[in-house]
Amino acid sequence: MQKLSIHGGIALSGEIRVSGAKNAALPILAATLLADAPVRVTNLPRLNDVETMLALLERMGVRVSREAGGASLDAGRIAEPFAPYELVKTMRASILALGPLLARCGEARVSLPGGCAIGERPVDLHLKGLEAMGAEVAIEAGYIRARASRLKGARIFMDTVTVTGTENLMMAACLAQGETVLENAAREPEVADLAKCLIAMGARIRGHGTDEIVVEGVERLGGVDYAVMPDRIEAGTFLAAAAATGGAITITHAPVDALDAVLEKLREAGADITARGHALTIRMAGRPRCVSVRTAPYPAFPTDMQAQFLAMNTIAAGTALVTETIFENRFMHVQELRRLGARIDIEGNTAVVQGVERLAGATVMATDLRASASLVIAGLVAEGETLVDRIYHLDRGYEHLEEKLSRLGARATPELKAPP
Repeated sequence: MQKLSIHGGIALSGEIRVSGAKNAALPILAATLLADAPVRVTNLPRLNDVETMLALLERMGVRVSREAGGASLDAGRIAEPFAPYELVKTMRASILALGPLLARCGEARVSLPGGCAIGERPVDLHLKGLEAMGAEVAIEAGYIRARASRLKGARIFMDTVTVTGTENLMMAACLAQGETVLENAAREPEVADLAKCLIAMGARIRGHGTDEIVVEGVERLGGVDYAVMPDRIEAGTFLAAAAATGGAITITHAPVDALDAVLEKLREAGADITARGHALTIRMAGRPRCVSVRTAPYPAFPTDMQAQFLAMNTIAAGTALVTETIFENRFMHVQELRRLGARIDIEGNTAVVQGVERLAGATVMATDLRASASLVIAGLVAEGETLVDRIYHLDRGYEHLEEKLSRLGARATPELKAPP
């Protein structure tokens, strides 16, 4: 296991390129199960979760050819519609194989998912939606088992907005008989990116990007070359890091139109931000101002940016309320931030942050992907050395993080933990 050593106090400066979005790449890779011809996916980030998904697809019989910046996948013959626990346990997104396998093969057996420990994140809405489309679904010995000779279109209302649920049901509906309407669907850009890929494969989908998605089932989906959208959460993380350190950076290949809520809050914190095409430049002169945020489904402020803004607020001027409405247990990073000198109180689902002028380096432990990013940001502004333990979480969602930080002038290097 590794630690990340950060020597703080350096204002970030320079330019980096945003990688492909993990949260778009994973469902797009799962969607290749629907195609009877090869699919080439480009702008694919090199991340542990992506590699796990590729290994999962190979386990099912998909022929995977890895290449620089992407992969070619041929699901012409699926040997076994089965997602085993040993692959699924580390990554919740493996549930995305359920809908495509069921639609393509008529059956699926998928282990109940794992991933970050930030709440229950139930899969009930996935299963209810598939049952509404005619599937027989049961949970046996920790596995979801589903069967259907051919799924049938249905009108499905999801009483909670669910990104993976929307994606799973949208993919399943592509090969269903008739029309499927998904009401209260997730509007996230990654859902729309998946829909665009499916349409390029031959699916008939409209309404993606809105809360009502309509899918007209077709007999088959074919091959395509498709580039994954850039990662708005990675872009937002580096923007927040620049703001926290009083830096000035440019990020290229940025999904500018998908960052409205984040950019608005950064400007409220005092940042000067300019957009030119697909490039964003942020300049923060001096100490940021505290900004209150409340997470909610897109297009509101994203839950995946909550921890990073909380870290920025720890050294900002004033007091901020950070309210989490999407997941429970998503303040596990607060205790670690306090070790650096942050003043944070938790009141229910709200963190009350009183900004301090400086943090002091210490050893901290990451608990999940975005919490890891918040500790890195705090380490960048803390005086002295901060050691972030369990950085394997970062490898699940940030491609070449240490390299990009170094390119921006940060002193961040991985360390091997000494054996006991």
